[in-house]
Order: sequence, then C-alpha cells, then structure tokens
Amino acid sequence: MEADDYRLLAEFRRALRRFMRFSESAAEKAGLTAQHYQVLLALRAAAPERLLTINDLAQELLIRHNSAVGLVDRLSGRGLIERVPSPIDRRRVHLRLTTNGHRLLERLAEVHQEELRRIGPQLAELLQRITHATASRGRQRGGPQREARHPVPQKAPSSARDSLLRDRSVSRTAPERPARSLRRESK
Repeated sequence: MEADDYRLLAEFRRALRRFMRFSESAAEKAGLTAQHYQVLLALRAAAPERLLTINDLAQELLIRHNSAVGLVDRLSGRGLIERVPSPIDRRRVHLRLTTNGHRLLERLAEVHQEELRRIGPQLAELLQRITHATASRGRQRGGPQREARHPVPQKAPSSARDSLLRDRSVSRTAPERPARSLRRESK
C-alpha cells in the first residue's frame, strides 16, 4: 500500500466516525444511548414475520447475551419495547417495539436520514476512491488475484499422513483402563 491509500482509509474512517458521533449525539438528545437506538433500529428492521429473541438481538448487535438482556431490561422499563411470550414455545420470549418505541425511533431515523443525505455524497466519493485505487493496483500486479498474506496449510505428505493415521488408530485400540469406582471406600 502507498501513503495515499493510508490517507484515504484514514479519511473514510474519520467520516464514518463523524457519522457515528452524530448518531450518538442524536440518541442522547432523545434520552437514549447509541446502543438503545441500535436495539430499536434492529427490532424495526427485522422482517415483519420474524420477531427477534434476545439471542437474535445479541447476534445482530454483535454483543454478548447478558449485555442484550440488560439493554432489553432498560428499554422495556422505559416502555419502548416489550417482551412477548412465543405462542409456539413458552420458554422463548420475542421482542417488539411499543407505540412509544415506534414514535421515538421514527424521529431518530428521520434525523439520521437527513444527516446521511448531507454526508452521503462524501462517503460515496471516498469509498469510490478507495475501491478504484485498490482495483487499479490489482491490475498493475497482474490481475485481481492477490497474494495470500498467510500461507494456506497444505496437506501433509502421504507418508506423514499415513503415519499420523496409524498413530491415531493405535491409540484408539489401546486397552481401556478399568473404570474407577465413584464410591468412596470407608476406612
């Protein structure tokens, strides 16, 4: 990579970070954290026939299950989402936006769309410059194929592979140890 490539990547990252900071600020003005907004957005973005579970939400937000539980607890405590027992499996709980949750998300989403309309052309231009620079370098190197940074492990030579298999089969056929008694012997 060349110095210009690093500058482009840094500029793109800075533009994304500015948008993320905008998003955090907009959520704070609405009385939410950025993660709260992301929960509301994830619930609304799910297909209408698919209600998310807490586990689904954790996977969507790339967080741990217990963190998702805490977010759901706080948002349901504020009346923005609700837990709905699954009609099929009562052990499962689905999550759904409340009317207040819908209203708040709609206001925040509109503000985010305005900001994206404002900065979208800059992001698109930066992304185009990055992909163009990467593609042109690929052509200069002889095509779109790139050298692997980490060599792909090759199969072991057949004699080594046979030796490994033989060792494994020997260990599998070794006599088993007698089972130890689980009862304590009395003294």
